[in-house]
Amino acid sequence: MSGRVLRVGMAQMLVEGGQPESNLRRAVTMIHDAAARGAAVVVLPECLDLGWTHPCARRLARPIPGPHCDRLADAAIDAGVFVAAGLVERDGGRLFNAAVLISPDGEIVLKHRKINELSIAFDLYETGSSLAVAETQIGRIGLNICADNFSNSLALGHALGRMGAQLLLSPSAWAVPHDHDNRKDPYGALWISSYTELARLYQMPVIGVSNVGPMDAGVWAGMKCIGASIAVGHDGRLVRQLPYGERAEVLEVVEVTLVERSLKGTALCEALAARGYHGP
Repeated sequence: MSGRVLRVGMAQMLVEGGQPESNLRRAVTMIHDAAARGAAVVVLPECLDLGWTHPCARRLARPIPGPHCDRLADAAIDAGVFVAAGLVERDGGRLFNAAVLISPDGEIVLKHRKINELSIAFDLYETGSSLAVAETQIGRIGLNICADNFSNSLALGHALGRMGAQLLLSPSAWAVPHDHDNRKDPYGALWISSYTELARLYQMPVIGVSNVGPMDAGVWAGMKCIGASIAVGHDGRLVRQLPYGERAEVLEVVEVTLVERSLKGTALCEALAARGYHGP
């Protein structure tokens, strides 16, 4: 096996519902801080501009490209890094829970619209209809969002792996009831299980970054986003889980290995079977 080590910034930031200016300002700061610590890629949360399912999206959502995305693109240029980030996208009269991968040149090299959205969110968001990977100077990168990696929707991650993704990035918003006790019920097992399966089968690191902070409006008003962001390496081992808590805003830089991928098509299917996968 040959590969290269990549430093990835996990920007577990506070997201305040309905406050795009402060959220974007916070994201830009984290992008610059991660670059100063040697990151080549920075991963930010889902719907970081407005907050997941916050009803302000009907008024404040912007197109992609557009002013919210442009703020992140300018930061990517200034810092010289790739940025993966979740934004609420306006497309005519429709809204999407979207994510972008922005190059150090400020180019949107990949855009994903969430497919496995929670049913309670369809009052706001439409369903995405495509998957893709991006060829970049650091490797082939896949992008999806949060529940796209539920164990019952791993077909989406499998598709990105079969497209040759060497790294899967997943902006997320992980929420629990306000009285959740992490000591009695530690958060993150479902994500670690899904990430581990994809990483092990495709030798593809998977990194999901959640926001923190209370949810004060929308279908999950009263819940709290708690971070606990996760990075799993190409060998399926947990690299890092960030702190848990609605005030656990933190930036950490982790190292993962991107493996050179030569197998594809039916040859990859045979390799997956040898690794224990016998699914569709």
